[in-house]
Amino acid sequence: MNATANHDTIAAIATAAGAAGVGVVRVSGPGVPAIAQALLGRPPTPRHAHFAAFRGADGELIDRGLLLYFPAPHSYTGEHVLELQGHGSVVLLDALLRRVCALGARLARPGEFTERAFLNGKLDLAQAEAVADLVAARSQAAARAALHSMEGVFSRRVLDLLQRLIDLRVHVEAAIDFPEEEIDFLADPAIARKLQALRDGHAALLQEAERGVRLSDGLRVVIVGRPNAGKSSLLNALAGRDRAIVTSIAGTTRDVLRETVWLDGIALELADTAGLRDTEDEVEREGVRRAHGELAMADVALLVTEQAHHAEDLALLTSLPPDVTRVVVVNKIDRDGGLPATGTMDAIQTLWLSARTGLGVDALREVLKRLAGQTGGEGAFSARRRHVDALRRVGNLLAQAAHALAALRAGELAAEELRQAQHVLGEITGTYTSDDLLGAIFGSFCIGK
Repeated sequence: MNATANHDTIAAIATAAGAAGVGVVRVSGPGVPAIAQALLGRPPTPRHAHFAAFRGADGELIDRGLLLYFPAPHSYTGEHVLELQGHGSVVLLDALLRRVCALGARLARPGEFTERAFLNGKLDLAQAEAVADLVAARSQAAARAALHSMEGVFSRRVLDLLQRLIDLRVHVEAAIDFPEEEIDFLADPAIARKLQALRDGHAALLQEAERGVRLSDGLRVVIVGRPNAGKSSLLNALAGRDRAIVTSIAGTTRDVLRETVWLDGIALELADTAGLRDTEDEVEREGVRRAHGELAMADVALLVTEQAHHAEDLALLTSLPPDVTRVVVVNKIDRDGGLPATGTMDAIQTLWLSARTGLGVDALREVLKRLAGQTGGEGAFSARRRHVDALRRVGNLLAQAAHALAALRAGELAAEELRQAQHVLGEITGTYTSDDLLGAIFGSFCIGK
């Protein structure tokens, strides 16, 4: 995509980092060669480190360091880029930055360098977002996943799905171009096979994108259940400290209690909630309402119960949001001498443990690490919640297209659903986007990127 905004100006930003106390000022834009020559005293050699004395307009020495010039288009932004490396003093960096701005540059907006790289076709939108994910990575697994996305792993998967979708659209629209023919082209088994293969590929990509979000953002875990089932005790067991008040009185927890727990570098955002029950207590009723609000944003719901197959707990399971992963925790096994175990109950992951004594809690930690994507493997990539939301919309559109073809024999409806699905997929990599979306994405970047 060609650059369209602010490319007649020069952006400059200063960052100071590194154990050696190195400070860096980076400049991007068409006026970079003139700024580089003014600072060096001669035209710089591209991609060559020049040792230079950086001086002010009055000739007074500001600092000594390295000057590197990267001509367009062979630079991070695709424009002329200048990098000035000096000492990491905030005072010196400020003086050097003011000198660069006096020569025609201006301060860069957050994320503007990466935004320019996107606008100049050096990165697609998913790769650009991975830059911020890498900077914000809180574990080695998250950093590796962000690097994979920066290298285009996620984008290539999206583009492969997009190409197969376009191929299917061509087939469907060619079929509806011949309505008078005796042959029902829409009944061609090849269309059904292609659509099913597309839906299978989409489902696999959605699952991996959800894992990528969990690697980047952490796993949102909401602990739910009936009053006095041991939810707060489980929060304390996972946190490794007495974070929540535990009593034998049902309804002790009235509000949402949050705690961040780290498991091998993966963040678990735990939320202990009020016991889910009908109550006349106004405060407790508000706690129940907030518990349902937490579930709407959760990745995983831990349903804590004292008894497997309890009718009220089974009813709670069926009432949980459809996108939430369910895990049943049968608590208080220490009361009857039970042993920790894992298994399934009605095809749902189930663990038997004691939050009070810690029996079986390690097995729950392993389940949560797996759900968070820790065992994702070397091919894991980072993703964002907007990517997952887009893929879910695509899934709904593909399902509607399949219904239109199989049940309604309505080729025009199927073609429209496929067209919309193509548009939504394009939003992920930036083929289709809006200025508002770009502003929101790059505005969240740190200064210097």
